[in-house]
Amino acid sequence: MENWRHDDFFAYQFLNGANPMVIQRCTALPSNFPVTDKMLLHGHSLEDEMKNGNIFLCDYNNLDGVQPNIINGKAQYLMAPLVLLQKTPNDKLMPIAIQLKQIPADDNPIFVPNDPEYDWLLAKTFVRSAEFTEHQLNSHLLRTHLLAEVFAVSLLRNVPRVHPLYKLLMPHMRYTLQINILARNQLISNTGFFKKHAASGGEALSKILERSLSSLTYRSLCIPDDIADRGLESLSNFYYRDDGLRIWKIINSFVKGILEYYYKSDKEVQNDPELQDWIGDIFKHGFLSKESSGIPQSFSTVDELVKFVTMVVFTCSAQHSAVNTGQYDYGGFMPNTPITLQLPPPTQKELANENTLLQTWPTISGTVNGMGLMWLLSKRSSDSVILGQYREEYFSEETPCKLIKVFQGELKKLSEDINKRNKSLENESKIPYTYMDPASMENSVAI
Repeated sequence: MENWRHDDFFAYQFLNGANPMVIQRCTALPSNFPVTDKMLLHGHSLEDEMKNGNIFLCDYNNLDGVQPNIINGKAQYLMAPLVLLQKTPNDKLMPIAIQLKQIPADDNPIFVPNDPEYDWLLAKTFVRSAEFTEHQLNSHLLRTHLLAEVFAVSLLRNVPRVHPLYKLLMPHMRYTLQINILARNQLISNTGFFKKHAASGGEALSKILERSLSSLTYRSLCIPDDIADRGLESLSNFYYRDDGLRIWKIINSFVKGILEYYYKSDKEVQNDPELQDWIGDIFKHGFLSKESSGIPQSFSTVDELVKFVTMVVFTCSAQHSAVNTGQYDYGGFMPNTPITLQLPPPTQKELANENTLLQTWPTISGTVNGMGLMWLLSKRSSDSVILGQYREEYFSEETPCKLIKVFQGELKKLSEDINKRNKSLENESKIPYTYMDPASMENSVAI
């Protein structure tokens, strides 16, 4: 509520808000985003700043051309903006240009921070509304909830209870099918929340999900690969990356220990029909047999198996926590994350005022319902099971039980380090980042 108007807070959310999955380093300006040097902060040339690794891009082309919802007979608006950000000499990320539609045109101006106050605020508002849709449908629903369901259904179809993979993964599938049934009925159905209240409800929803799936890759699900591919290895104050990479390493070490205990050679992996059926079903039914996704169709080596299972555990626990837990923090105050917008985007500058902004925002009913949903989805269930905790003792052998203890110890150490970092941030009047704290993330997609 205090910071939503501020440019540094607007930029900060691309790194450590509810959806840190869009931002990428910009090494060449997209041809449909004709930003010029005079728009830059600190008087540097755009070319030099890109070479120095200081320019970043958020591109919502996934939303381009979809038909927005009609709510209570009134057309709603959903843009596919492009946002350019610059890392300043004091390591602060700041927005420097916003274009609200994908195709450059006279009636599609590029907004910059020194435009009139409400022009710039309105442009950021359209970005934040696009961010709501991209976050909820792609980063959250598809890339955690629906993928977790794919992993779970294939496990239940193909892998018997005595199999080590079943024992390893079953705790990370808890409640996932049930929560997704609730989501299908109450959120994304023809009578659900999105159809009633969000610009991306109705026809737009299925189109956005379809596009998101077609561009989904295995590398983007593995945080070390994803961070490298987006060019974000050295960006300062990026706590999602810092905490996420450490959790990935801890999960990977645990998974590697368990699977190498049961699979002593690559040949044993190749000759396990239940294991191969599990990944085969995931490739066929989850990724529609798209080889371009990079998802393996079978496992040839222990290392391949370890990486994939690490991704599954990470997706169901850490990644879901990262894109779920902050929804009310950042979306509970509607002006920061509007679920829909009621006026079209501005086509020229110097016309917007406070009344324009008020008329653009959702109705009171939409605001209240959006706030309620964000609160509910961010709330931990009363019987949640934290990452690394196991109510059922699936493993009885000495080695796996020891590995579980080591896993729990490493997660505890990471949690202590995160808390120490967050206390330091609070002492500097900065926002703590808690969404990747193992002590507060669930084992599974359960809410």
